[in-house]
Amino acid sequence: MPLHTPHILINFPSPSSTLKVFLLVLVDMLDQYHKLSGKRLWDAKHEHLDNEINRIKKENDSMQIQLRLHLKGEDISNLNYKELMVLEEALENGITTLKAKQMEFVRMMRKHNEMREEENQNLLFKLRQMHLDPMDDNVMEAQGVYDQQVADYEAQQQMPFAFRVQPMQPNLQERF
Repeated sequence: MPLHTPHILINFPSPSSTLKVFLLVLVDMLDQYHKLSGKRLWDAKHEHLDNEINRIKKENDSMQIQLRLHLKGEDISNLNYKELMVLEEALENGITTLKAKQMEFVRMMRKHNEMREEENQNLLFKLRQMHLDPMDDNVMEAQGVYDQQVADYEAQQQMPFAFRVQPMQPNLQERF
């Protein structure tokens, strides 16, 4: 059974890209031959390479399934019981970890709130002190003025009568 492949002549800018395309075309041709004839071109010494390729293909398929599960949350219907148990355990571990992180976050937020409330109380106390201090100063100042006036009045009362100015007395220095 002859193998018919289209021959395409393409001008490539670099030899490395030409080699890559050639290898891709060669692999495709070999895959077609294997599918159509059912024969393998491998000799006995290359059989381990064929086994390695098959193992890697299975691993790749498994990873694609895991990726689909991870990205979309779909395709669990074709999983066997063991894979479902592993998936369930992974989900439970994830939930446990998430709850622990959530509780840690709540604890931290409560601690921060307590610290903020304490700081707020301290600032309110300082603010009240700042408002009361000027009032105390004003009260003390007013008290000082009052005390001075009282002292002046008392001193005036104790002064002898002769040294006081007599407003009813005529000024003798003025001549008419």
